[in-house]
Amino acid sequence: MTPLRSLALAFAVLALGACTPSERPTAGPVANAASWQSVATDVDRRRLRDWRTAFVAGLTQARAAGHADAVAREGLLLRPDAAVGGGIPNGDYRCRVIKLGARSPGLLPFVSYPAFNCRIATSGRLQSFTKLSGSQRQVGYIFPNDQLRTVFLGTLVLGDEQRAIPYGADNDRDLAGYVERIGPNRWRLILPNPRFESLIDVVELVPAP
Repeated sequence: MTPLRSLALAFAVLALGACTPSERPTAGPVANAASWQSVATDVDRRRLRDWRTAFVAGLTQARAAGHADAVAREGLLLRPDAAVGGGIPNGDYRCRVIKLGARSPGLLPFVSYPAFNCRIATSGRLQSFTKLSGSQRQVGYIFPNDQLRTVFLGTLVLGDEQRAIPYGADNDRDLAGYVERIGPNRWRLILPNPRFESLIDVVELVPAP
């Protein structure tokens, strides 16, 4: 195992804690791309294409491990086909991460974290997404896609790192997913097949009070 992977795995098992709120996605080709298709890596194209397979596999593992009631309580949040269309407005959000499925033996197939702070903002032609707190922080850009969902391309910031690495520089840190509205003032970011821990991460987004 490389030192980078060892470091990432070490941070991944930490309890989610605080971080600086000044993080922003780093500049690079993705920030100025005409479309997500023009910059997405081959790995992330597969992630986006296979999102539903990853979602169903994660749910199957979670239910088989005794978490069926917890899955059911989440309602629309954990229903793969819950998207109803509509973009996400800029603003501050409370974001709650649920990890479904275990990527390797010994990991939990269902983990629900408390809500953290996230922000959607305008960044040039695009919107940016920044998870502002926690020891695993997703940051990146949101691209137009279709009537049901927009595309997120970003990277993972770990621990006390102050700056996100550029998208495409490290496959272990790259993330791809979809932003979907699932109800009034309720959205989710689904991140299929992240490099570490889970089969899919589902991030609930509701406007901050």
